[in-house]
Amino acid sequence: MGKMTSAGTKLAISAAAPATQTAAGYQALTYTEIGGIESIGAFGAVTEEVTFQPLRGARESYKGGTNFGSLSPSIAHDDDDAGQELLRTASEDATDLYSFEVTYPSGAKRFFQGRVFGYPENVGAANAMLMANPSINLSTTVIKVPAP
Repeated sequence: MGKMTSAGTKLAISAAAPATQTAAGYQALTYTEIGGIESIGAFGAVTEEVTFQPLRGARESYKGGTNFGSLSPSIAHDDDDAGQELLRTASEDATDLYSFEVTYPSGAKRFFQGRVFGYPENVGAANAMLMANPSINLSTTVIKVPAP
């Protein structure tokens, strides 16, 4: 499948860790879908640029440390949503990594582990939904599984 819209993309969470950092390890877990997601946002590794400018010669660029990335989904807050409840629990857990599964409309999947550093609730205007904007920092490489 080529280009696609984001409509139908799902984000799910698991409190379990994969036995291995592979597609098979992640696919063996049981996930709880997080409901009410309006957008997930960009996620994935970014490598910092390290530069050196010698007095004689061209500027040199090197790869520095890698940040696995973060995501801040926009969610319509729902006290009764099991996925959101697990996400809130993860935000109160300072040490454990949680596993995440992103499923694209094509069926392609992205797996990773991360820590949830907050679940702030966003109260907007009278004609707006009560939203939540959790902050999830990725702690592992994103494992990409193509569509079946």
